Amino acid sequence: MIREEIESREDEKMIDAAQMNNPEPEECFNVNYLRIYYGGNLFPYSDIHKWLSYGHDGKHPGCDEYYFGRREFSFTLENDVYLRYKSFKNASSMEDAIKSNFPYKIDIGAVYSVDPDKRHAYSQTGTNVFTPVERELVFDIDITDYDDVRYCCSGADVCSKCWPLITVAIKVIHTSLTEDFGFKHILWVFSGRRGVHCWVCDPKARRMTNEQRSAVAEYFRVYKGNENNARKVALMGYSLHPFLARSYVDYLKGFFEGELQATQSIFSTKDKYEKILAMISDEDIQSELRGKWENSARSSLSEEAISLVRWEQLKNTLQSKKHKAPTLRMCVEEIVFTFTYPRIDLEVSKQMNHLLKAPFCVHPKTGRVCVPIDPNNCDEFDPLAVPTLSQLIEEINSGGSRMDVDDDEDSDTSLLAKSIKFFRSSFLEPLLKSCKEEIESSYKTKIGKSKDSFSW
Repeated sequence: MIREEIESREDEKMIDAAQMNNPEPEECFNVNYLRIYYGGNLFPYSDIHKWLSYGHDGKHPGCDEYYFGRREFSFTLENDVYLRYKSFKNASSMEDAIKSNFPYKIDIGAVYSVDPDKRHAYSQTGTNVFTPVERELVFDIDITDYDDVRYCCSGADVCSKCWPLITVAIKVIHTSLTEDFGFKHILWVFSGRRGVHCWVCDPKARRMTNEQRSAVAEYFRVYKGNENNARKVALMGYSLHPFLARSYVDYLKGFFEGELQATQSIFSTKDKYEKILAMISDEDIQSELRGKWENSARSSLSEEAISLVRWEQLKNTLQSKKHKAPTLRMCVEEIVFTFTYPRIDLEVSKQMNHLLKAPFCVHPKTGRVCVPIDPNNCDEFDPLAVPTLSQLIEEINSGGSRMDVDDDEDSDTSLLAKSIKFFRSSFLEPLLKSCKEEIESSYKTKIGKSKDSFSW
């Protein structure tokens, strides 16, 4: 067990390693570590409050001083005790609640019409005034949804061979959100275990209705199959939609023919290539390719080389016979999309009241911190290198970090420093600048209208 030893804030705050009973290296999560993480100010309380306040800090007459207080938080405590509709007046009350409960998981919900914590009082008035009015447009991508196209891992497991599927998903979705929809303030966050979450924080995204959110989600729908469907993607027409064409040319095709073939060798065995043959609607073509591949089963080539050869054979055969049926015209693209296109949990994106895990909270299974991901450098992100609670405690014990996220000392060397710095400089600061400009503009418009109303 760990005893929390916190020195005065003026001194270096450390945990006495002698009290730790030498936990096993794999023990990355326990409630005592969690108490240190939240209680020792490693969690960026002030940054989270600034983000979710969107410039409503009370410093401008146009601010909504009750904005943050109408935001829902949810805590999952030990033994799966679930507390919904928590709300806090300010940053200090949020911090106090987290330090009092030490939640295993923190989820963030919508901004409601009234304080979620007082919703029952409003319900007694007989009017349905408790309703979500604002919420970030969010996306959830989980590696488990790729289990039918990855052969290195399954379930919650992830490794360097299959994580690039998530990397490609980030590239495709981020490019579309910025270029097709014009969004600017987008936060990508590691889920702590097996996926990523995306928060689109532009005002027009936060104020979307559920119908509008559903329309955006459906824009990204391509993968429609399940384990019972051989053909999971059906691309209709003579050409791809511009968004799909860009995704295919810029990201999917190269990834499929390069890294995916190298790491998954998706044509190397009969079990693997039969899945792909089943995606071809013409049985004669299936038989022709199957015959070639069965005859070359004893090839001395590596699995990667075999996969590349068979992929070229498949492409050439389909190209020569695509006139036979309309369904063959896009078959190559359909195979690529089936393996590489982002598999988004679309239902998460469609409803304003859906909860999503907070950035910088800790995953209760892995002990890893939910750190932001730079979408412009997502190839460099390694989910297995994300710091765990035990690593953070070890860093504190070794004198490598102060137990205060707001301390500038050692800010460039601590395990969380790079993630917090990126969150502030690349996401939070530009967002708050934009929010304050919008508040100022709205206030001036309101004052102008007020003056006009008296001009008669």
